[in-house]
Amino acid sequence: MKINHALAMALSALSAGLLISCVKPTDENKAPDNSSQKVAQDSAAPASAEEEATENATKITAVSISADTEKTYLMHVANDIVIPAYADAAKQSDVLHDLAQKHCQQAPVSGEKLQELREQWLVLAQAWARAEMVNFGPATDSMSNLYVNYYPDERGLVHSGVAELIAANPELTAEQLADESAIVQGVPGLEEALYANERLDAGQCAYVISASSALSTRLKDIEKNWQQNATQLLAMDKTAESDQGLNQWFNALLSLVETMKSNAIEQPLGLTGKAKGHLPAATAGQSRAIINAKLAALNDTITDPVLTAILGGNDKNKVADNLSTALADTTTLLAQMPEDLATADKATQQELLNHMTTITRLIKRQLIPALGIRVGFNSTDGD
Repeated sequence: MKINHALAMALSALSAGLLISCVKPTDENKAPDNSSQKVAQDSAAPASAEEEATENATKITAVSISADTEKTYLMHVANDIVIPAYADAAKQSDVLHDLAQKHCQQAPVSGEKLQELREQWLVLAQAWARAEMVNFGPATDSMSNLYVNYYPDERGLVHSGVAELIAANPELTAEQLADESAIVQGVPGLEEALYANERLDAGQCAYVISASSALSTRLKDIEKNWQQNATQLLAMDKTAESDQGLNQWFNALLSLVETMKSNAIEQPLGLTGKAKGHLPAATAGQSRAIINAKLAALNDTITDPVLTAILGGNDKNKVADNLSTALADTTTLLAQMPEDLATADKATQQELLNHMTTITRLIKRQLIPALGIRVGFNSTDGD
């Protein structure tokens, strides 16, 4: 059974709140067009009295960043942060594929073998969660990110889609799966197959083998695109006349936090209104691990020595320290919460949301101004 592509992508656009064109992913090795990023002033909601007092006491002065320094930093971002993140996700998908081939030689698969597959899936899911900070470039331009992680799936389409696909094609191949909808592919599809069943029959085994292979191919294509086109993707050749690359990168980090706060915490937990969608890795009951992986990626980027050296002239503001402290506090809180955040008490859930609001505000009102750039139109959070 093949799920209609246009319907799948339209539903995904509605779920993510994005306006996108419903097309099949383009050639991953073609450098996407990088037009100048539009930016706007921060439209954050008023902070609490305590936060306002702290922010008023912290005057942000933008550091002076030369074109050469900016180019060196962006090259570092591409070679040491972005490309390795995609490479690790592809590697973990390969490991899952090899493990599935090994354990599925004789179906059904259950017990320790199934648990091994589930554990490797979680490693893969965390690797992709870290790579999702790169919220621009080939993954998003071709909509491959939706094929890797169809989320938020507000209508529960993955659950029924994967089951129906396996039933219709119990000998599914990776090539056949590549032509299917985003709904039945990637990290959520594998989660559904591995966690919704206490044993894998031959058809489910074929799906896990094929889905992990197709996912590896997609991730490697994204990685290759970045290797070939990093200069254009991060506008390294334009640093003398524009901060386009710096804008793209730090607004992508801001988008990571805003999207995580809204889609992965606030809405599914119903903290500010009617519950909508579901937590990440809800079927696996591993939402904490996914959010923690995203925070770890953000923390590694914020505390990166190359960035902190750039911010060195801004030491009175202690921008990096403020963010690092906020991230550490949030990570500590997460460690005290259950693996499935839905089972935490409402007060703790709200505290987590408050921490995320603080991180968002620090990026918007301290880090981005300190770098002399501005919050872009991709910023959708209201603090």
